[in-house]
Amino acid sequence: MVYLEKGLLVIRDMEPADIPQIVQGEIEQGWKNASAEKYEMRLRHRTEYGAVVLAAEYDGQAVGYINVYPDSPWGAFGGQGLPEIVDFGVLEKYRHHGIGSALMDTAEAIAGQYADTVYLGVGLHSGYGSAQRMYIKRGYIPDGSGVWYGEAVCEPYGECRNDDSLALYLSKKLR
Repeated sequence: MVYLEKGLLVIRDMEPADIPQIVQGEIEQGWKNASAEKYEMRLRHRTEYGAVVLAAEYDGQAVGYINVYPDSPWGAFGGQGLPEIVDFGVLEKYRHHGIGSALMDTAEAIAGQYADTVYLGVGLHSGYGSAQRMYIKRGYIPDGSGVWYGEAVCEPYGECRNDDSLALYLSKKLR
């Protein structure tokens, strides 16, 4: 399904053929852990969790992705009937073309079909800096539970590691 067509940009359902393009782009930008496994899992989650798995295509090339889980079982709002936006990214050389905003607009519109609130988790290390700023500018606010590591809240004064599993959950009222 195509959700948006605007000039060179198309937001549509991800296809298996998109995976090698995105992974190659991640490798080219220096991501050491780039692999197809994450994207293959998201495609399986269409059936297992009803996930909406989207790709951004720019000038014929898959360059970004985002996923919406209509009733996510994970995170700060897991199991409460709220949609979660998960695993959002745009390849670095395609940033500043409005692709990320278009992906977020589409994901929020999809989430709004299921509930009036959407949530997401954002990593806390500097690699997530642009995403952190984008979410705040879009009206997302912290949920108040503190930081999470994996699927659990980090206890006050407890030890945690600042890697991709350390996240702050944010939510936004859509209507």
